[in-house]
Amino acid sequence: MRLGLVTPIVSLNPRFTAPAWEVEGGVEDVVAVAQAAESLGYAWVGCPEHVAVPERAVAERGARYWDPVATLSYLAARTSTVRLVSHVVVLGYHHPLAVVKRYGTLDVLSGGRFVLGVGVGSLRAEFSLLGADFERRGELADDAIRTIRAAWGRHTVEVPKPGGGAARWVVEPSGASTEVPIWVGGLTGRSLRRALELGDGWVPFGLSADALGELLGRPGIAEQLGRPGFEVVLAPEPPLDPLGDPSGAADAVRRYAGLGATALALRFRHSSRSHYLEQMAAMPAVLEAADLPLSGPDIHLAQSG
Repeated sequence: MRLGLVTPIVSLNPRFTAPAWEVEGGVEDVVAVAQAAESLGYAWVGCPEHVAVPERAVAERGARYWDPVATLSYLAARTSTVRLVSHVVVLGYHHPLAVVKRYGTLDVLSGGRFVLGVGVGSLRAEFSLLGADFERRGELADDAIRTIRAAWGRHTVEVPKPGGGAARWVVEPSGASTEVPIWVGGLTGRSLRRALELGDGWVPFGLSADALGELLGRPGIAEQLGRPGFEVVLAPEPPLDPLGDPSGAADAVRRYAGLGATALALRFRHSSRSHYLEQMAAMPAVLEAADLPLSGPDIHLAQSG
């Protein structure tokens, strides 16, 4: 089982009460968490994306979202092996070649450690603010994933013209290699199908274990999930307490593994930075107790598309 982090401080989810250290925390706290993740054998740290959240939606969505390009680039310079995941880039907010340029540069700077987490988005007001097409966001996201794959790590890419035909464009840098793991996020069965059709993993969020079990247990899904290298990245809820309740944490790990998880995106119960780091350090023993020993940070590239 691989472990990654829903990294504290860089975003604050209103569904989980954040202690004062996280609310007030800064860059060196995030660096300490990322460096601890690396030393403990965690596979990745992540950073989500929202450009701007309507004030009326803050109670549901939260207000804080550090920019993932800046955040993950800074962490790349302060770490060596841990993977860096955009969890997730809202594809409709960006031209796909802009995604390739920005995150491909991050991939080069980090020595090929980037994992591209993507989603279609759901905040209509933010789409409107950015002049993005909300109604066609699913279709456009599918096209964007295909374009990103075609351009990643390559000097030129062919882009269709609106009136027909195509033109060749140069994007440099565009990635450390010609492959990038793409994890598709979302809340729906469509996001899971999109991940299976176009991605290398599914990284759902905000779903209960029962809802995940219903989606993952649909006819024909289990066979597709079994393809080599496809990641099912699930986020246990409520946050785990490996120090205070190791048996409960082990039970949660077993439950999510039983749903099909190949990796877990973790939140912890915590009251301070030191407590958070202690919780991280306790998780490998929890995995051993669950008979699911910790796997390293390497993330296999599935052959997709």
